Amino acid sequence: MTYRFTAQVACGFDDPGRDDCVMAGVAESDDEGGFSLLFMCGFEAPDAQDVSLGMDTHCLVTPDQGTAYGCVRGVELDGDVLRVTLDPSALHALGLADPVVEVLLRAPAVDVARMRAVLLRVVAYGRPGARPSVVGL
Repeated sequence: MTYRFTAQVACGFDDPGRDDCVMAGVAESDDEGGFSLLFMCGFEAPDAQDVSLGMDTHCLVTPDQGTAYGCVRGVELDGDVLRVTLDPSALHALGLADPVVEVLLRAPAVDVARMRAVLLRVVAYGRPGARPSVVGL
């Protein structure tokens, strides 16, 4: 069954002078009690060590630090619904039961626009074979 939540918070960070990594995120709230999805990648192209560790692509983090690299298969924005489709083999690592997550975006429009722009950068990062399909972003 598709996991659905309403995001009151959206963010996009991509300033190498202030941020540790490129990150786009959506969350139920700005505290740690709600559900969230954080999409991340590095500022620099992956190096040989990243490739050898399988970390040469985007990263997704869920609450409780569930983490998987290259697991996003599709990202679609349809109106105010962000649909993320995941590789089923990553569900255990992410602490999820279903490969589809739908996010009703209720964050301020300026924050959603920033998240969208940075999310495009994150999902285009790294090895081409791990890049998800993108629709409507």
